[in-house]
Amino acid sequence: FLFSPQEVVSEESEEESNGVNLMEFSDEILLHILSYVPCTDLVLNVRRTCRKLATLCLDKSLTHTVLLQKDYKVNKDKVKQLMRDIGKEIYQLNMAGCYWLPSSTIDHVTRCKNLVKLNLSGCHVTSLRLSKMLSTLQHLRSLAIDVNPGFDASQLSSECKATLSRVLELKQTLYTPSYGVVPCCTSLEKLLLYFEILDRSREGFMLSGQLMVGESNVPHYQNLRIFYARLAPGYVNQEVVRLYLAVLSDRTPENLHAFLISAPGSFAETGATKNLLDSMARNVRLDALQLPKAWINGSGLLQHLKFNNPFYFSFSRCTLSGGHLIQRVINGGKDLKSLTSLNLSGCVHCLAPESLFRKAEDDIDSSILESLVVSCCNLRHLNLSAAHHHSSESIGNHLCQLLSRLKHLLSLALPVCSITDVAASVEKPPTAPNLVPQTFGRKVRIGIQTYPRNLGDQASQKIESSVFWALMGSLRFLETLEIIGSSFSSAMPRNEPAIRNSLPPCVRAQSVGDSEVAAISQLTYLQSLTLAQLPNILTGSGLVNIGLQCQHLRTLSLANLGMMGKVVYMSALMDMLKHCKCLRDLRLEQPYFCAGAQFFQALSHCSSLQRLCIVSRSGTLQSDAVMSFMANCLEVIMCHMFMGESLTVCKNLQQSIVRSFQAERPALNVVIFPLLHEDLTEVIRDVPMRHLDEITLFKSRVAEEPPNLWW
Repeated sequence: FLFSPQEVVSEESEEESNGVNLMEFSDEILLHILSYVPCTDLVLNVRRTCRKLATLCLDKSLTHTVLLQKDYKVNKDKVKQLMRDIGKEIYQLNMAGCYWLPSSTIDHVTRCKNLVKLNLSGCHVTSLRLSKMLSTLQHLRSLAIDVNPGFDASQLSSECKATLSRVLELKQTLYTPSYGVVPCCTSLEKLLLYFEILDRSREGFMLSGQLMVGESNVPHYQNLRIFYARLAPGYVNQEVVRLYLAVLSDRTPENLHAFLISAPGSFAETGATKNLLDSMARNVRLDALQLPKAWINGSGLLQHLKFNNPFYFSFSRCTLSGGHLIQRVINGGKDLKSLTSLNLSGCVHCLAPESLFRKAEDDIDSSILESLVVSCCNLRHLNLSAAHHHSSESIGNHLCQLLSRLKHLLSLALPVCSITDVAASVEKPPTAPNLVPQTFGRKVRIGIQTYPRNLGDQASQKIESSVFWALMGSLRFLETLEIIGSSFSSAMPRNEPAIRNSLPPCVRAQSVGDSEVAAISQLTYLQSLTLAQLPNILTGSGLVNIGLQCQHLRTLSLANLGMMGKVVYMSALMDMLKHCKCLRDLRLEQPYFCAGAQFFQALSHCSSLQRLCIVSRSGTLQSDAVMSFMANCLEVIMCHMFMGESLTVCKNLQQSIVRSFQAERPALNVVIFPLLHEDLTEVIRDVPMRHLDEITLFKSRVAEEPPNLWW
């Protein structure tokens, strides 16, 4: 919201003529309204409109916490003025992901003498600047920073180290092998570590995970309550995290109640980590647990660990069987009402009694899922993706029917094959005269797509008594939904060339299509939706229903829907976008996607759109249409397109966008590049971590981390 004195005067005049004056509302109501306005607008614009607003905009309830992390219009001058005007009133400052601000902007944070919490993740901060800033923040208790190449802890002053010694919560993102400021934080209770170190330098040299001389100070973990580490792919990250864990293995903190390590791929257990886990089993009672799959698979660890009132478990990609899950974690049906978040993504045998002789595609044991649902009745976040969870023909025991009992769910991730009706899955999938094979063979000429325009017509194609339709009807407060094919893999992995071939969808998923998508439109409060590898999408008609009914939708990710040789849902998608007024993030991944004038004209109706990512093997784009879209959609600050166009076309368009819009959009980040180019990984490494992690790279995000891990 941006106000000018002229606008307020004109609004007041109009309101008075109608008998209503905004300024006649009580201070409590006005403060509630103003709480939705970005702090920069309140202080720099709104408070200059009249005397009453001048007073209210400086109320402690509005200045106590300043959130700049997604205020993409803020620049260094606005930050400088903001700190000058209300710096002493700010107790919590979040500047996470403000990658566009120059490092000199951080100098103005020194005006916030009373800061208790400070988040600078994703900001450019040198060792010397960090030292100068922290030396003045004596009340600081929570800090989040990045550690980049060139960081030197020896440059930290004694005053800075004194501040760090009082810090209780530290979030540290590492882009280079280092302890960062951890050794200086002698009172730590919460430590969050994000390892983003690449195995090779830009020059192609292999990096070592050994810490540099002078950084071997021992971290202080004696007061630690929460330890969290998330590793990006790469052996260097594994080497460095082992150095952080070495101290924990010597002496396990008595008050440790959350121990979480998220590591992709293979992360082998060592003697030191085994000693650490043995010590934890003897000395602590946990409330949250996540371990690399190699540390759990084949071990009796879960049988010995003790839990207090657990609120988060993640057994992602583990071979844990349902029998072990019930016996060792849920204690044969023990009351686990405290558990609010559970991640079983890629845990292919978690709903089967044993895994020794079982095939991944075999039917699940509904009694295990029922025990889980009954014991963990307060679950709010559940991830069952990346596995084949096939229900049997037993009446009333379908996975969707059992999950419908979880009335408190806010986010849910399911494999596509788990939502189909058993009877439908064994029948031949529906056919249509314009349906073509889902392969990359010779293209078939098809006519213009037609689809039903409202929910009633769609329901006539699929009976509303389907188990998935009933599930969506029972989870009316669901905010995040992911339906992802069990064999789906994105064409854009993190540190490797683009994937050229994709695995076929599960046989059970072949009947999942438009009617299932239409069922999602019952979720009135839906904010984030991911659909990937739904093979029986014929027209995309269900997308229109979602656009009409889900008016709170802010994030939409669609990947590999319907046949792979043509975008069969394009007409419906364009119709859907015309209704998505709140949509902020859009990610599309589909071979042969044509980003042309009609698509961008429809997308221009999304007036709130901020980030766009398109990944398309053999996809095409129209440069003029992209430029027109960027000119019409003033809120867009991220445009990532990885298509089939030539390098010259991509570079010219990227330069044109930056040249035309960078000045008025300081946070603008544009990457347009051929998807199959050999230098794609080098381009990806320069993308700000906020965009890379939240939208550009495809992944399941439900129960990825414990809720409220960081503010």
